[in-house]
Amino acid sequence: MSNFSLIATAAMGLEAIVAKEVTNLGYECKVDNGKIEYKGDAKAIARSNLWLRTADRVKIKVGEFKALTFDELFEKTKALNWENFLPENAEFPVQGKSVKSKLFSVSDCQAIVKKAIVERLRKHYKKTSWFEENGPLFKIEIALHKDIATLTIDTSGVGLHKRGYRVNQGEAPLKETLAAALIQLTNWHPDRPFLIRFVDQGRFRLKLL
Repeated sequence: MSNFSLIATAAMGLEAIVAKEVTNLGYECKVDNGKIEYKGDAKAIARSNLWLRTADRVKIKVGEFKALTFDELFEKTKALNWENFLPENAEFPVQGKSVKSKLFSVSDCQAIVKKAIVERLRKHYKKTSWFEENGPLFKIEIALHKDIATLTIDTSGVGLHKRGYRVNQGEAPLKETLAAALIQLTNWHPDRPFLIRFVDQGRFRLKLL
């Protein structure tokens, strides 16, 4: 099976915890600010979304390159093998963000990436008209940081803190991913009692017995 370059995103300060979970799943990883990078096949994507309790999302990294101009962004995006990820009828909206980069207009970057992908797929699928985009959804992100463009496809759908098992919420609900990380930062084990004591104004205190 094909291996993908994967990124598990994490809240700042929790990268080491997410990396430990990735390692426990059997994958070697590299830690960076807000993300953990590793390799894996389609099964790894499913396992990561199912078993990473502290990650926010799992993404496929399609490509990464330096981009100082819109032309450079267009050509290098177009050069990526998008046909390996997107079927002919794929719906692929593009979201973006830019931090400390020469290309700071997020809306322009999104439009250029979208156009580049369309041109690549049009050539591959021999299309002469615009894509209908009536098939499965693939959320694409262009993230620029210090002029380095990273293009990813989201595999998680809604955030991993919304996996559907929390029915009741308080006024200030704590994300399940953050709660799991806080527990992992303690020395608690499943054979010991665990108590969450709520204080005023929605604050809480963990108490290990």
